[in-house]
Amino acid sequence: MTNVPPHLPQLAGDTSAESPWPVRVLSMKIAEYVDRMSPLWVEGQIVQLNVRARTAYLTLRDADVDMSLSLTVPTNTLNAMGPLVREGARVVVHAKPTFWTKRGQLMLEGRVMRPVGEGELLLRLEQLKRTLAAEGIFDRDRKKALPFLPRRIGLVTGRAGAAENDVVENARRRWPAARFEIRQVAVQGPDTVQQVGGAIRELDEIDDVDVIVVARGGGSFEDLLPFSNEALVRVVAAARTPIVSAIGHDVDTPLLDHVADLRASTPTDAGKSIVPDLPLESSSLREARVRLSQGLRGRFAAERRHLNALVSRPALADPSSLVADRRDDLDRMTNRSAYALRQRLSRAHDQVAHARAQVVALSPQRTLDRGYAVVQQVDGSLVTSRESVSADDLLKVTVADGNFAATPVSAPPTRDSKAPTPKKKTNAARKTRGDDA
Repeated sequence: MTNVPPHLPQLAGDTSAESPWPVRVLSMKIAEYVDRMSPLWVEGQIVQLNVRARTAYLTLRDADVDMSLSLTVPTNTLNAMGPLVREGARVVVHAKPTFWTKRGQLMLEGRVMRPVGEGELLLRLEQLKRTLAAEGIFDRDRKKALPFLPRRIGLVTGRAGAAENDVVENARRRWPAARFEIRQVAVQGPDTVQQVGGAIRELDEIDDVDVIVVARGGGSFEDLLPFSNEALVRVVAAARTPIVSAIGHDVDTPLLDHVADLRASTPTDAGKSIVPDLPLESSSLREARVRLSQGLRGRFAAERRHLNALVSRPALADPSSLVADRRDDLDRMTNRSAYALRQRLSRAHDQVAHARAQVVALSPQRTLDRGYAVVQQVDGSLVTSRESVSADDLLKVTVADGNFAATPVSAPPTRDSKAPTPKKKTNAARKTRGDDA
């Protein structure tokens, strides 16, 4: 245990601006704390390797994030691994953390080192693939369609590599006006994930970049391993712009191929997939124009035939015939209406004549013509009974050809024998004929 001088604070919590620890005390305290850590197994990627006489100095970097630790291993341990140990290789190391007090640096003292085998890496990739697939990152409904003709093409590729030339040349061979926004980054080694992911994010923010191609030529399994990194896969999944993966050859299938919106078998195939073929499109356009012209001519011919058929009809060939036919129809209907009206008037005339004959036959005049007469009192009331008249009453008698006045010569018998004798009428009242009573 580090002995702290009596005049200094014994605990870190007791220090202050007036009573601080010297650097040596803090370094010794940190070293003491680190020394209590147990040896452990740690995995990483070798990014720097410097071999000295007895000791090899390495930088061990995390494969997913930008973090690293310094590592020392005996040269004999390093040589025992043979050519598998090189920059970019993944290894697992059994090491003891130590703190170098002179430089204030945390280091790992490696005791045993062995490479991570390809089989083990494949197993880890398969587990990662199943995990990402369960999240739906590889689902088809998440994939975006590529534009027919992108305004600008983003290209993420290696520096001075053949992949860039393959994509650009094949794209411009198909569409000479194709425009590119190129980002040259590391496509192999420990910086691949960070640089490729950063280039994708940068291109994704450019408005007129309509598609992004990530291209790299062929390589070993370990060379292409960064394109199966989980962090890079998630960057591609989060991009708004459609992404084309063109990594390696047909047999190479990094996880980037599964998350990309389109997988191209090679960078050459990617160049052919992102733009249309100008000669083919021009030919298709010419064929479409020919078909359109033929279709229009055919349509015009059909409409002309239809119009000629309409014009050749009698109604249009001789428009007056339509009026003549309607005039004949009108004359026929007029004649039929006049005939029907005459027939109806004739029937009505016959009905009136018949009714007139019936009225005449049943009229009082006919009765008078047969010799009957109508007898009325002076007040106009009809005489229907002999008991209603008295002797010397002045009566009006109507016959067939006129009327006259008359008086009864005798009165009808009465039940009262003492009835007074009727008074004699004057000569004027006994007028035998006249029109007035």
